[in-house]
Amino acid sequence: MKLDKSTIIDAALDLLNEAGIDALSTRALAQRLGVQQPALYWHFKNKRALLDAMNAELLTRYDACVPLPGETWQSFVRRNVSAFRHALLSVRDGARLHAGTEADPDNLEKIEAMAAFMANQGLSPADIMSLNIATSRYAVGCVLEEQSEPPSVERTLALDTRARAYPTVAAGIASYRNNSAETHFLFGLDLLIAGFETLQTAD
Repeated sequence: MKLDKSTIIDAALDLLNEAGIDALSTRALAQRLGVQQPALYWHFKNKRALLDAMNAELLTRYDACVPLPGETWQSFVRRNVSAFRHALLSVRDGARLHAGTEADPDNLEKIEAMAAFMANQGLSPADIMSLNIATSRYAVGCVLEEQSEPPSVERTLALDTRARAYPTVAAGIASYRNNSAETHFLFGLDLLIAGFETLQTAD
């Protein structure tokens, strides 16, 4: 097997899906590839560099959103952040993989095109960065919840049973149970976008 960066990243993502991020180590990855651990350091100087490369590959594969002709920045942000969420959900522990990373320098041309698109609609560079931080971190938080181990059936039943004595809370819980994670995510994302619109209008 030819050992190059692409081969290592593919194997690392497979290992992530099988074992989770806590079990992802350079030792386990080397064993999977049938090489000695130091061989990996020719391509990635440490585990952080490997995680950054895995995250970059993940976003390259699944987060291909580009502005559409005539599209508003609001519509673009909604599509782009939704695509980002789906990218994180496409692998086990995707939110934890992404946390702590920064933009890949190789993607700056694409990022500049997105930023220029929004700037042409009146947003300042500071506004664009603030909006990106708020929406991307919101998405990471939502995915972290979705990818976490759910509460036990017993605990859920106990909460729903006790909530019957509190009608307003019970109605809220029922709405939560009856809607999908994506529905809740999109509603919250729309709130963020609407709030940002209000700030822009106030300015």
